[in-house]
Amino acid sequence: LGKAARNWAAHDAIVEALTTMEEDETLVVQSGKPIGLLRTQVQAPIVIMANCNIIGQWAKAEYFYELEKKGLICWGGLTAGAWQYIGSQGVIQGTYEIFMRIAEKHFGGDLAGRFILTAGLGGMGGSQPLAGRMANAAILTVDVDPERAEKRKAIGYVDEIAPDLDTALQRIAHARHHREALSVALVGNAAEIYPEIFRRGIVPDIVTDQTSAHDLVYGYVPAGLPLAEVRALRQSDPAKLMALSRASIVPHVRAMLDFQRHGSVVFDNGNLIRTQAREAGVANAFDIPIFTEAYLRPLFARAIGPFRWMALSRRHPPHRRPRAGAVPRQRHRHQLDPPRPRERAVRRPAGADRLARPRRPHRAGARRQRHGGIRRPLRPDRLFARPSRRRRYGASEHHDRKDARRLGRDRRLAAP
Repeated sequence: LGKAARNWAAHDAIVEALTTMEEDETLVVQSGKPIGLLRTQVQAPIVIMANCNIIGQWAKAEYFYELEKKGLICWGGLTAGAWQYIGSQGVIQGTYEIFMRIAEKHFGGDLAGRFILTAGLGGMGGSQPLAGRMANAAILTVDVDPERAEKRKAIGYVDEIAPDLDTALQRIAHARHHREALSVALVGNAAEIYPEIFRRGIVPDIVTDQTSAHDLVYGYVPAGLPLAEVRALRQSDPAKLMALSRASIVPHVRAMLDFQRHGSVVFDNGNLIRTQAREAGVANAFDIPIFTEAYLRPLFARAIGPFRWMALSRRHPPHRRPRAGAVPRQRHRHQLDPPRPRERAVRRPAGADRLARPRRPHRAGARRQRHGGIRRPLRPDRLFARPSRRRRYGASEHHDRKDARRLGRDRRLAAP
């Protein structure tokens, strides 16, 4: 149900406003419908919006479905409604990073020869087979919809589609033996496939799930029901379909817990499947950790991960505003800018580490007389001492001044 506008009329009105509004105006969008174009200022946001903000006891799936049918809401507001949704390519990096963090933590940094079992080939879950193959793993992804499997194969996210479970497991076993990266799709229901794989005594190295379990009517498909019947129940009896979906999630999550007890690395990929299982009676569903806490939060602490940055202002905070003419401060400048060519007129002292980065001379050994002469000889062990702390100007300006000082020093040393 995720979408960027409530309906096509709202979509057209949003596009019309965006293409004709002035620089000092702000468009207000409420659950996918434009409701106002206000005169603000040039520094104000172009658009402000809110989606699906329902409080208290009404913030439940049944009420959301009712409002959706009446055309009064734009569900799926996390990424689609916020105009950030770009399909499965938007989460390839995040999924890959999670797989690689698991590799670092549990498998020595490499997933070659490892087996990932997951489900869901929709807009978000469709990134999983490609991310798993990029991580050098053999990944099997289950989905009930053959059209989704064919679509992922057509765009290169899936290497092959297995006709049955036996063939899929054979292909995975062959890839594991030869340490090949492979992505296989299998058309089936995860609530049936997961328990069957466990019954055969096969324990994957990593198990997760990215079916749309958060949406028991339009997202999750109960086991034993064909897609045509499920689509009919969505209109005729959504309450019955929700009950069937929740009942189907029980064996699905219990199989994941069985894999976990037998050594698999199991995690919830953010689709509320643990919550649905606990409400259906699986008391220990939350023994499965969620990906944000287990793997994504440490990435965020290192400024790595599936970020979507939104700049609300062009202005610098007052305490970090650079001096006039200074280059804005950057972190890890040596990673962002190519190294500059430097004049080196003096060979490094004998015995110095040639791989070490040249450093600024020590203050005491670098004092110069007024006419450029050297007051005392420079000690070789102080030619490459650690630089002093950065001044209050930006990092780029700091490096520029340091380079200029070093270049002037080299020229003066080379003059005799």
